[in-house]
Amino acid sequence: MIPTYNRTTYLERTLASVLTQDPGAKEMQIEVMDDASTVDDPEALVRRVGGDRVSFFRQPRNLGLVGSWNGCIERSVGEWVHVLHSDDVVFPGFYATLKSALEGRDDIGAAFCRWLIMDENEGRLWSSDLERPTPGILNDFMDRIGVSQRISTPSMVVRRSVYENLGGFRRELSSTADWEMWARIAAHYPIWYEPQILAAWRVHSQSQTEVAVKSVENVADGLRCLAAIRTLLPTERVEIISRKARELISLSAINNASEAGGEGEFVVAIRQVREALKCCISLRVIKSLVLLPFRISKLMHRKT
Repeated sequence: MIPTYNRTTYLERTLASVLTQDPGAKEMQIEVMDDASTVDDPEALVRRVGGDRVSFFRQPRNLGLVGSWNGCIERSVGEWVHVLHSDDVVFPGFYATLKSALEGRDDIGAAFCRWLIMDENEGRLWSSDLERPTPGILNDFMDRIGVSQRISTPSMVVRRSVYENLGGFRRELSSTADWEMWARIAAHYPIWYEPQILAAWRVHSQSQTEVAVKSVENVADGLRCLAAIRTLLPTERVEIISRKARELISLSAINNASEAGGEGEFVVAIRQVREALKCCISLRVIKSLVLLPFRISKLMHRKT
């Protein structure tokens, strides 16, 4: 299920990454769901690239990012649901590898692979942490997913019955709705992990993440997400896990301040620092803050 809104720049690449490993219509539904776009024409592109193999549905009204994800779940028909943003990609072997691992495993609620972050030109910027060296179920995963978002949406597939039992993504969250959803699943079901890098999340100036950073909504949304995740954590470890999570949100905000400062967006940088200090003050946070001017200077020097 491929949600899209007001952007077709990367949609053809996204579709191609799926179609090159298409097992056929009897085995997999492929649909692009447009969230009532007001610019571009995603349907024309879908018809040109996907022909009759890819279905297209346009929402009668805009549902927003989280509403669009839930709309994808509602329109999907398979046993497993894969929400793939229209600017992200999957690499060869994604579907075959996960299918092989999940066949006959009725106990598993979701599965994800190692993933990477790429830029607008598909340059590799960063790879996710290796959760375990071999494929298998992740033990004590709540201790990790409760601290930080470790799963990108394009890398994750979820059993339909899990969404039916737990409900969809929470509308009161925005950029962290997926983090809360994966934590909710981890609290109730075993999750399978594939250590191969088989999916990529693209960062660019128009991405939802970049919008959240510029508005400084990322910190507030992270704290709202933590409040929801706290209810899922083991009672004896809730404070330790929550404290670590707040520290990482603060460090992430300072990192965003560094990136913004390097781009000359000093108002955004200052606002990110202010929100970071509201979130958590620890030795790691103070150290990161002390180094911030040097990091900004280094980034600005590179650009000149």
